[in-house]
This record gives sequence, structure tokens and C-alpha cells, in this order.
Amino acid sequence: MSDAISPREFRAADGTADWRVVGDGARAWFDTGDFATGAALVAAIGRAAEELEHHPDLDLRYAGLAVRLLSHDLGDISRRDLELARRISQAASELGVRADPSRVQSIQIAIDAVDVAAVRAFWQAVLGYEPRDEADLEDARGVGPNVWIQQIEARRPERNTIHIDVYVGRDRIEERIAAALAAGGRIVSDADAPEWWTLADPEGNEVDLAPWRDDSEWSA
Repeated sequence: MSDAISPREFRAADGTADWRVVGDGARAWFDTGDFATGAALVAAIGRAAEELEHHPDLDLRYAGLAVRLLSHDLGDISRRDLELARRISQAASELGVRADPSRVQSIQIAIDAVDVAAVRAFWQAVLGYEPRDEADLEDARGVGPNVWIQQIEARRPERNTIHIDVYVGRDRIEERIAAALAAGGRIVSDADAPEWWTLADPEGNEVDLAPWRDDSEWSA
């Protein structure tokens, strides 16, 4: 029996205030302040992960630690991720480390293509990525952003065919849109809001800004 849970269930659970479910799992950012404290938090996370037999992706920097939780057998979040999220937040609290949810985001590169297979083969070769699902590419190291090849019916010379998808927490979306508009951008389309907004920079380069994920796809 699957232990998958919806983003809504994850957000509603106790002990998840530090976390945001974005484009590729549940993520958190911890302001460690220095490398030694970050390393201590990594060690504590390692112990919890071994006890639960479920392992996160960690990115340790000098003054912060980024954590991503995803159940790879499901390709999504599960109750295993929920339990590990709680344990990680508890470990951070015991070390006096504060989470900063406003810094959580994930990024994906989206490429429009008529011939998905041909375009995918090129980007797989040039990036050294590996295939994931029918039209996706991923960095086997888990470092670079995923690449999504999006099927279109015909070439569109009047617009860009590569754009960026930026996923942020629902509590940050209005602030991020306002900042983009203040920086000279414009909203190209809000037809799919609040699932995502398409914005463009002053020269027309596009980005989809999304508070991932639409809970209508899941049971509450």
C-alpha cells in the first residue's frame, strides 16, 4: 500500500512549518550561521535518516543548509518524508538553528519542441544528464535543475522556446510577482492562476512562476 501524501496533507501536519512543498519535493533552508554548525546538523540528519532508512538530499554551504525530501520509489512525497521532516526540524531546533522558508524554491528549465525525442537527445548529450520519464532529463548528481521537454504542435518563431519554471511556497508568490513587476517585468498570462503565472522580462524572455502544486490533483 502506497504511503504517498498530498501537499495539503503535508502542510497540515504538525511539525512542518519549516518546510515548503515545491516543484520537486518538500524543501527547507536552515540558516546555520557557520560551517561547523551546518556540519553538526548534517550529522544529526544522517543519524535520523539511517534510523528511518529514508535519506534526504543535502546541500551544505558556509552559512546554510538546503534539504530536499522526496520518495524516489514514488516520484513524490510520502509519509516517510513527513516523519523525516519532523526529525530534521527537531534536530535543527536542538542546535539552535532557525529555518527560513522564504528562501525555499526549486527551478526547472522548460524547452518547447515539435520533435521531443530529437531535442531531448541533444540536451541529454550536451548536459550529460539522464532521462527521467517520457520527456524529462535530470542531473544524476542531483545538483542541476531538471529539464522538461514540452510537446508543441508547430514551431513558434514569434516567441522564445526556452523558459524557466520557478517554484516557490504559496506564501511567497505574491511577493515574488510584485518584485518581478517592479523590476520591469510584465504578466504575460494569468489564465492558469493560481496554479502558475507566466511573466516576461523587458525583452520578452519568459518564466512561469508557480506555487507548486495544485492540490486539486490530490485528495485532501
